[in-house]
Amino acid sequence: MVALPWVGLPTDSRLLGHHRFAVAGEKYVRALAEVAGLTPVLLPSLQPPLPPSAWLDRLDGLLLTGAVSNIEPHHYGGDASWPGNPHDPARDANAFALLHQALARDMPVLAICRGFQELNVALGGTLHARVHAVPGFFDHREDPEAPVEQQYGPAHAVQLEAGGWLADWAGARAIQVNSVHGQGIDRLAAGLQVEARAGDGLVEAARSHAHAFVLGVQWHPEWRAAEIAFHHRIFQAFGDACRRYSRKADRS
Repeated sequence: MVALPWVGLPTDSRLLGHHRFAVAGEKYVRALAEVAGLTPVLLPSLQPPLPPSAWLDRLDGLLLTGAVSNIEPHHYGGDASWPGNPHDPARDANAFALLHQALARDMPVLAICRGFQELNVALGGTLHARVHAVPGFFDHREDPEAPVEQQYGPAHAVQLEAGGWLADWAGARAIQVNSVHGQGIDRLAAGLQVEARAGDGLVEAARSHAHAFVLGVQWHPEWRAAEIAFHHRIFQAFGDACRRYSRKADRS
């Protein structure tokens, strides 16, 4: 059997009952295994973080997933948080530690929702803590009372940048995406270039111009990734990048 490249997913630290669990959404795991053709590896988020090199020496890619929690504002110089704003300091610490070293190795990175925000902050960008409270922006949150198929259904269009990866993969300059987030990009990091914007101007996707494959998207392409052609293409491209990295690193 051909060994499949290994891709790490930083997990969320969640209190379930009286105990903490390392949690990752199954939809991300399935998209990696069934669409990208990769072996998912769940990385526990602990404080202090485990040394990133212990994992990255053995991995061929990094997937930064979405999460219930929001990045703590002190990481990007934001205002103080508010009661009820969910945070996960262990996820913050581990994701940033892994991301910095993955970028230094030019390891493929796919960053989704919270992960896209982590990528932007790690490279020096900032966030809107509550996009819906900023004049001129839409409310990008889902209806928590709606069925999950509606929450993750098409919510609005994004304009894809001419000549960008996403426009090429979509074969179009605009496409409908889901929208399940409260935070969003404020100042895009200098190391990133825009791949997509929402109708209100919010940056919805960006890639690094200094790395072989570093892509962040604000929507959730892992949702029905095996069925939705555009989502499938994103994970297929990530899988191809991880296979190239694996061959270059002589991992077998």
